[in-house]
Amino acid sequence: MLPFMRELKKLRNMGYCEASLEETECGEVKEKPYRSKMRLKYLSMVQAEKLKSLALARIRVTRVKLWVTRAVSILLLWAIAMQLRSLGEIVSSSRNPKPTLSSPLPPERVYENNGYLMVSSNGGLNQMRSGICDMVTVARFLNVTLIVPELDNTSFWNDYSQFADIFDVEYFISSLRDEVRILKELPPAEKQKVAESVFSMPPISWSNMTYYYHVILPRIQTHQVVHFQKTDARLANNGLPEEVQKLRCRVNYEALRFAPPIQALAEKIVRILREKGPFLVLHLRYEMDMIAFSGCNEGCNEQEIDELTKMRYAYPWWKEKVIDSEKKRLAGLCPLTPEETALTLQALGIDRNIQVYIAAGDIYGGERRLATLRAAYPNLVKKETLLPSSELEPFRNHSNQMAALDYYVAVESDIFVPTNGGNMAKVVEGHRRYLGFKKTILLDRKAVVDLVDLFRAGSISWEEFSLEMKEAHADLMGNPAKRSVIPGKPKEEDYFYTNPEECLARVDDEPQVSDDQQQETDAEAEP
Repeated sequence: MLPFMRELKKLRNMGYCEASLEETECGEVKEKPYRSKMRLKYLSMVQAEKLKSLALARIRVTRVKLWVTRAVSILLLWAIAMQLRSLGEIVSSSRNPKPTLSSPLPPERVYENNGYLMVSSNGGLNQMRSGICDMVTVARFLNVTLIVPELDNTSFWNDYSQFADIFDVEYFISSLRDEVRILKELPPAEKQKVAESVFSMPPISWSNMTYYYHVILPRIQTHQVVHFQKTDARLANNGLPEEVQKLRCRVNYEALRFAPPIQALAEKIVRILREKGPFLVLHLRYEMDMIAFSGCNEGCNEQEIDELTKMRYAYPWWKEKVIDSEKKRLAGLCPLTPEETALTLQALGIDRNIQVYIAAGDIYGGERRLATLRAAYPNLVKKETLLPSSELEPFRNHSNQMAALDYYVAVESDIFVPTNGGNMAKVVEGHRRYLGFKKTILLDRKAVVDLVDLFRAGSISWEEFSLEMKEAHADLMGNPAKRSVIPGKPKEEDYFYTNPEECLARVDDEPQVSDDQQQETDAEAEP
């Protein structure tokens, strides 16, 4: 029964009667027609309102859920982005070191500027590298401002790379700011003066600091800007104050970081090699220009000898033209051939399965001359075989940038073996000493040639050959040693950057007295 009918019965029992209600013949009560229509309309309106409210509520809930979903999604995306960014920074920092210091910059050294020093580096990459270290040191102790060095674009290799193409110039400047002020270019006023005229000179080779204090500094103070035309070997190997020597090391081993593109690719080469195990870097100086320049033609045929001779005569700055190849070889003055190198490495007990990375240009004679070495060490590789051609393309026509890649790999190697005593061999040797006397086999070429000839002639057995080779090189593994000093003959003594012992653990405790300090002591002793 409907609720309103129950209410009607209650009213009737109480004696009430509604005019709006009527009773049917069966005794049922029903509403009058117009009242029924009104009630239905009212109920419809109520129901519509409820449906509307319910729909709005659902819309609001849906919107809240949507916003919550969006917020959670944004938070998740942000978290993922932060993780990727952190990972990217880790990878980037290992592959592309930032040009600025990761730690706070050292405080800038404040000093009265005595003038400006411009320098034009000369030679190949490692000759220029050493010269740059010397020029930074000279600028520091003369209290002058150094302009970022220009690199040699006129050498045999015809490489037009500049400083910023090879080295991280920003890091170079900022990391040395506590020692010397370095600018990328002259200030406008000085630049205008230099455009009109500049005082240029080559400093005297193998000079001590007294020369720079007494000769060079007055010239800088007079002209305000002095340009050095050459930088190679312009500081002595020995007889310099220890603070001078240590700054040379700091520049070479800490401030001269390679430009990010070179650094990243060099690190990739090392990673590829490391993934496969230990590796030996062989600085096999057997490119055509080296063989022509040296006049050493061991193992070459008549056509090759003629080609090499013509090349030597084609370059007027290669002063030595007539060369006795055999005499020079027996004196230990020739680069070792690939065949001699293979026998030497085997005799020294180098593992046949080690990776041998050739740090050099194209080997003269190609695969024909490499066959013996490859047979002895099948894991023979070079950067061109480890990397896609596209990755080397930006560096391919820049010999100094390619040399920088090899330099980095050589420094990082488990064993370094140079076959000729050139600038790269010397500077890498010193760098490896600085990093903890990493194994560097310094081949005695005279001993090697003598032993190889005896073995080939059948005069000694393989066992004798190997034993003699090991004994000849027992003390030539890059271990701590005194740097040889030959007064008056700096070219014949050990190069400073080969064995920078002032920057290494002392071999003995004898005090080191520099020439400048000795001059002061002698002056004080005079009556």
